[in-house]
Amino acid sequence: MKNSIVINKIVYLLTLIIILVLPLQISAQTITGKVVGIADGDTITILDAEKNQHKIRFYGIDCPESKQAFGRAAKRHTSNITARKTAQVEVYDTDRYGRAVGVVTVDGVNVNQSLIENGLAWQYLRYCRASFCGKWKDIEGRARAKQLGLWKDADPIPPWQWRKGSKNSSYVQKSAGNYVSGSSAYHGNVKSHNFHSPNCRNYNCKNCIQSFNRREDAIKSGYSACGMCRP
Repeated sequence: MKNSIVINKIVYLLTLIIILVLPLQISAQTITGKVVGIADGDTITILDAEKNQHKIRFYGIDCPESKQAFGRAAKRHTSNITARKTAQVEVYDTDRYGRAVGVVTVDGVNVNQSLIENGLAWQYLRYCRASFCGKWKDIEGRARAKQLGLWKDADPIPPWQWRKGSKNSSYVQKSAGNYVSGSSAYHGNVKSHNFHSPNCRNYNCKNCIQSFNRREDAIKSGYSACGMCRP
């Protein structure tokens, strides 16, 4: 009986150690190297000291595709900051194409954030889960308010929508005779009474036909903030 108690305590302690230590072992990896290629605004290639090439997809943002408005401008912006310079990449993930997904810093400049600040990228709400993602969302809002870059267009097409083959903005929807304008900051679901920000996957859901220009307007109308996008 005593042996059983001792064994259970040992198992408990080992489990506790694993829980506490494992996160430290899988914390973000850092890759450092010279930028030798820029595919587009949010994809670069770096060459490390061992002459290994790493294709990097920028974490938490999505730039317009090359054939979209401001796609070339986004690539030019990234090139101006990074080309032939040493970059530090804090890796957060690996995507299905085998690319390291991370935050790129060159000469003290956070390139991911810089693209959002200049209106050349969306904060990619679906995949941006780090602690700083809320800050990036606020930065995007300021760029939009100033009509910087792609926000000069009253109704820009998000690249994730473009890649699906849609050439119509996901910020515009007609449903049940109601028109929801791309200028509206939030869409409300008339059934669930949740409201969503533009980058939310549910922004243009079937029942999201109510529009609000301000967060306060949605709340005053009895709508609750979406738990996923936290507008």
